Amino acid sequence: MNQIDWKRKLSSRKLWAAIAGIVTGLAMVFGLDESTISSVAGAVVSVASVVSYIITEGKVDAAGVKKVTDNKT
Repeated sequence: MNQIDWKRKLSSRKLWAAIAGIVTGLAMVFGLDESTISSVAGAVVSVASVVSYIITEGKVDAAGVKKVTDNKT
């Protein structure tokens, strides 16, 4: 059985856009006002951007360190 690459999945902008859509849809179903829905959707997209950036930069940094250590040996 294959392992799930959670870092890649959690850094997916498509995933976070889908989550924002689900949250927005549920907020509309439960009758929240438009300003609350906009605030929640904005918060989800903002968190997604930060998480994606942190994971991507971590991968870039790890690749740089691996390259440097490979060149020393």
